[in-house]
Amino acid sequence: MQTSMISAIYKNFLGHAPDWYKKTIIAFLIANPFVFMVDPYIAGWSLVIQFIFTLAMALKCYPLQPGGLLLIEAMFIGMTTPGHMMHEIEVNLEVLLLLVFMVAGIYFMKDLLMYLFTKLVIKVQNKLILSLSFIFASAFLSAFLDALTVVAVIISVGLGFYSIYHKVASGKEFHSDHDHTSDDGVHDIGRNDLEDFRAFLRNLMMHSAVGTALGGVMTMVGEPQNLIIADKAGWNFVEFFIRMAPVSLPVFVFGLLTTIFVEKMKLFSYGAELPSAVRQILADYNMHMDEGRSKREKAKLLVQALIGVWLIVGLATHMASVGLIGLSVIVLATSMSGVIEEHALGKAFEEALPFTALLAVFFGVVAVIIDQGLFQPVIHWVLSFEGETQMVMFYLANGVLSMVSDNVFVGSVYITEVTAALEAGQITRDQYDMLAVAINTGTNLPSVATPNGQAAFLFLLTSAIAPLLRLSYGKMVIMALPYTVVLTVVGLLATYIGLADATAWLYDMHLIEHHSATAVGTEAVGH
Repeated sequence: MQTSMISAIYKNFLGHAPDWYKKTIIAFLIANPFVFMVDPYIAGWSLVIQFIFTLAMALKCYPLQPGGLLLIEAMFIGMTTPGHMMHEIEVNLEVLLLLVFMVAGIYFMKDLLMYLFTKLVIKVQNKLILSLSFIFASAFLSAFLDALTVVAVIISVGLGFYSIYHKVASGKEFHSDHDHTSDDGVHDIGRNDLEDFRAFLRNLMMHSAVGTALGGVMTMVGEPQNLIIADKAGWNFVEFFIRMAPVSLPVFVFGLLTTIFVEKMKLFSYGAELPSAVRQILADYNMHMDEGRSKREKAKLLVQALIGVWLIVGLATHMASVGLIGLSVIVLATSMSGVIEEHALGKAFEEALPFTALLAVFFGVVAVIIDQGLFQPVIHWVLSFEGETQMVMFYLANGVLSMVSDNVFVGSVYITEVTAALEAGQITRDQYDMLAVAINTGTNLPSVATPNGQAAFLFLLTSAIAPLLRLSYGKMVIMALPYTVVLTVVGLLATYIGLADATAWLYDMHLIEHHSATAVGTEAVGH
């Protein structure tokens, strides 16, 4: 009886995850307390690597459960405290509210998004132009909206396209109910087209995700850490954009050139074309929707377009925190679309809440990183350099750490340390401003290398569309590789060769002015 009960408990543990995966997680849980007793610093890095492993295996098992178990144990053995984790969550409350409300708000605008993007995909038949359109649109939107919001839009659109084709390939009508997560009903004749369509959508998803990084680095509202850096340095929206331009603009141009290169050469899984049969189905769907659209449905599209304008204006002008604007979108979109039942509202939150819980666990791991001082040796080493070399080392150190940790955390830790160095008289105010540019670009650009580097990438990896498109952690790393190399190298060269001279020219032209040391903020804003 005892043996069978133990066997039953083991089988229930992490459900249908592979046996080797279960044993690996159990081994981590057994080893960590002993490693912590020997050396807390090594134990801290072990936990970070183990958490990254759970993210890498997201398609085998959602990272919340194994990652959560590792964090709970870390708290019990003293790596961090629930109080510190709570503090990290409070500091990141805006990001959590953004996920809960903004992603749900986008759900209620999916009719408009499907309408616009279906037209785009059908009208633009050249894959290269379509890819550039997606990456440019993502970059532009990410400069004014948060990258997570933009990725939520793209996921919603991709999921819509996928479900339409999957439904028809399974022999059903557009209006029929259908489970698009199972391929059992897909006709044999449509399976090759389905695989090609998956590859096509993977291309668009990755181009769009990279676009959020290209646009997000440019402005103080593009990424949460940008806001923290701007607040510490005392820069406004325009000054932030101008100071980043010597690095962000060349990187943007080379990012687009990379898109052209990988699409033309069909490298790193890019260059997948939309199958003609799928295009025809999407065109038929578009015609079916246009012909059958009632006055009330047209009114819905009009109202959603107006809400979209409010969304962009509200976020660009910072009328309220991003999460609260997302809440306003939910209220406006549902009230004007007649969605008034509680169960109808609940569907909108299904996509975001698991990731919100995962992000809360991630902030617990961040608390471990801080309490165990995992980044301290790197920060002190980098501060020992001088001049252009110091800027380059800051850029590289931020980039490498952002690949394995959260770029928001890395950016906020580094700017806090540099601010302390300025207040201690170790660096000048002009040097501080240059380092702030290096920190911002360093956290935003090389971090596209892995999904855990940027929340938007992690959101894409753990979203409902990733398993449908066979978009695994490894696949994302491989598809991001050409962008990682180009963005990192161009950003590095721009920082080393052009940043100092370009900034001096900007001072001479009075496009920016010198700051006094007292202009540095004492508090980082929450994000």
